[in-house]
Amino acid sequence: MKLPTLVYTIAPFNTSDNRLHPAVIFLHGRGTDENDLLGLAAGFDPRFLIASIRAPYRFRYGGYAWFELSDTGTVDINQVLESRDALLRCIVDILQNYPVDPQRIFLFGFSQGAMMSLTVSLSQPEKFRGVAAHSGMLLQHEQLFYQWNALTPVSFFIAHGTQDPVVPVVSGRQTHQRLLEAKANVLYHEYPIQHTISEDSIHDIAAWMQDLI
Repeated sequence: MKLPTLVYTIAPFNTSDNRLHPAVIFLHGRGTDENDLLGLAAGFDPRFLIASIRAPYRFRYGGYAWFELSDTGTVDINQVLESRDALLRCIVDILQNYPVDPQRIFLFGFSQGAMMSLTVSLSQPEKFRGVAAHSGMLLQHEQLFYQWNALTPVSFFIAHGTQDPVVPVVSGRQTHQRLLEAKANVLYHEYPIQHTISEDSIHDIAAWMQDLI
């Protein structure tokens, strides 16, 4: 099934600057929406155009989700694939409608959004300059074809809380290790937090992105 165009919000940016902007695309976690991460926009370099995308599936307890996740941790792989493809189409839509530099697109995802940021970027790494995956995990399935030998264009920042009760920190460590094995350009940081984003973690990610533009 082909999902309809995803809903997204663009944070205020300097429209008087005619140059192409680097862009950060926010991908929220399960049970929220595109407004959840927008409050972080002020912490990023003002040259960035920031877009926050809403996940396509309604979550049964409110908000939205990128895919269904069972109580046993099994993901709905069809929904993962549909969300991946819809995200890629949405990025094309943003490129067509806003002054974004296609060579400087970054993803910032939290929780399920982090999982999708990894899925999308590992599927088509040539489309991204950098990927920050916060409190997520690497989704693996026989229908997910990751380009492990073509990761040179993209850099990764993996962030995780050592006290995370939702997605244990071992998931972040495993993601980091797999990226190292693929000889990817990757930074890994742990923070003394639970399943959340801290001032320190967002500061570190924003500084890392700034260095890459």
